[in-house]
Amino acid sequence: MVLSGRDLLAAAQTGTGKTAGFTLPILQRLGAPQRHIRVLVLVPTRELAAQVQESVRTYGKYAPVRSTVVFGGVGFQPQADLLKRGVDILVATPGRLLDHANQRTVDLRFVEILVLDEADRMLDMGFINDIRKVMKLLPQKRQNLLFSATFPDEIRTLAASFMHNPMTVEVARRNTPAELVDQVSHPVSHDRKRALLSHLVKEGNWQQVLVFTRTKHGANRLAEQLEKDGIEADAIHGNKSQGARTRALKRFKDQELRVLVATDIAARGLDIESLPHVVNYDLPHVAEDYVHRIGRTGRAGAEGSAVSLVSHEDRPLMAAIERLMNRKVESRVVPGFEPGAHSTRPQAEPQRPGRHSHPQHRPQGAQNKHARSGNPRSHVPHAERLTREQEAQLREAGARLSAGGGQRRR
Repeated sequence: MVLSGRDLLAAAQTGTGKTAGFTLPILQRLGAPQRHIRVLVLVPTRELAAQVQESVRTYGKYAPVRSTVVFGGVGFQPQADLLKRGVDILVATPGRLLDHANQRTVDLRFVEILVLDEADRMLDMGFINDIRKVMKLLPQKRQNLLFSATFPDEIRTLAASFMHNPMTVEVARRNTPAELVDQVSHPVSHDRKRALLSHLVKEGNWQQVLVFTRTKHGANRLAEQLEKDGIEADAIHGNKSQGARTRALKRFKDQELRVLVATDIAARGLDIESLPHVVNYDLPHVAEDYVHRIGRTGRAGAEGSAVSLVSHEDRPLMAAIERLMNRKVESRVVPGFEPGAHSTRPQAEPQRPGRHSHPQHRPQGAQNKHARSGNPRSHVPHAERLTREQEAQLREAGARLSAGGGQRRR
């Protein structure tokens, strides 16, 4: 279909070969090099940009075309120098590409093919305006290829705004987790999650585990605690420098790290060959994110394991996930970590502001009182605060599901 020159709207879960699906036919279509940008691939994250560029370089090893990648967090001038030498294929994140456009270090007037990869995540991350700005810099006549794990209404609206009678391909049913992923949940008290995770890693002799937390602060703290438990761990999230993220990912891929703790945004697009274990330390507030998370394992025909640590406060979120997938996740108690066993109510601690922090769920004046006194006991207890937040999230998720939307709250 790509070879035909038609526009294409394609949906497939991660790990099914989307990058090869568009790169191979594009390389065949390009033919002789012309040393100006003929193909633009837009992706949401730096890690995904680097991975797509590596795939382009690998698949095009014996092709005469030249490619490069531009993204933020690293030096601007070296990228400008590479662009000046002339490239046929450019892989980019929207923000840094617009920086180059504003500095007139990139020329997009000759683009023949536009690829939007992981389009649903680009919309989630707020890139829609940047994408529209980029499109204004492109020729009207071009081939458009849009790839997405899901097709929410926002994606269809975006596609309708610039695509011409696109062909549609859906490789997997919407929100269907990989069939080769073994899913299990372990009931556990909130304050014993870290101990249970350490136990699972050590007793199971897990050598490569991707762990998801809800917040950047939580990712840092968990990685530090695992290190104290004697488990090699590091965190990857948006507040880390690009160099630190690249080093942590490389160490994890090289199996120098047993555990990589990540937030949803940082982990999107990570392609780790034969990753055996994914752990949901914190369940996601948006049920669809669970499918994306466990899609990190069970890729390209390999089997994988997805483990969720479920406290009492997490039960409504797990119920929403099971409704979305239309299946039950097996619940299995780990001996010695039964909910309530050896458990004490966790000391409340300040929650860093973030995507899902809701100060309005605290009693009136609690936030100011805490600021004045510095006393963590002035907070609403951690478990109670999460429960209220989750109830609100569940009501919203239920409304979306009943409307048949699958739309994300942003």
